[in-house]
Amino acid sequence: MTTDAATIAVLDYGMGNLRSVARAIEHAGGRALVTDQSGAALAADGLVVPGVGHFGACMRNLRERGLDAVVKDFAASGKPVFGVCVGMQVLFEGSEEAPDVAGLGLFEGMSRRLPEDVKVPHMGWNTLELTREHPFTRDVPSDTRMYFVHSYAPDVSEACIGITDHGRRFAAAIAHDNLFATQFHPEKSGRPGLQIYEAFVRGAAS
Repeated sequence: MTTDAATIAVLDYGMGNLRSVARAIEHAGGRALVTDQSGAALAADGLVVPGVGHFGACMRNLRERGLDAVVKDFAASGKPVFGVCVGMQVLFEGSEEAPDVAGLGLFEGMSRRLPEDVKVPHMGWNTLELTREHPFTRDVPSDTRMYFVHSYAPDVSEACIGITDHGRRFAAAIAHDNLFATQFHPEKSGRPGLQIYEAFVRGAAS
């Protein structure tokens, strides 16, 4: 990591594998800042919204800490935002997992439960089919296997740049303007996942 490395805020709202995300950012050449402070997060060059657990709990924690506004303000700033797993799902309008809880609404659509005729949660390695070019996935070949842990996923939409199939085809990677997110865990996906973090850090530094 160089002295002029991009500072990447990892949003600490009580949900998510913060340390493994921070380690991946450091390995990728960034300066990871795990924080629950609005000012510190907004001053960073890039923002990662991690997430593990229940959609409703994630949204409640974000709102109780006032960090939902941080994500929206950071998105409006034009600086890159990276949502991971449930941190991707909260960027949508909502989820069947908590129908009465609104998401951040930065992407249209909902997350739906995976079909009952396959093993749920979807846990382990599965293929990522890249459907559209994006700077953060440029170094990752299509059909690379990534690591997933989830029971809900957004439908395929115009924002989708990567698709995975587990009972149905779902959005495994999405992007629009400065927003980027993955349903899989890049920090658990070996070298290909680290390449995504490296590209994100480069993008935040530029």
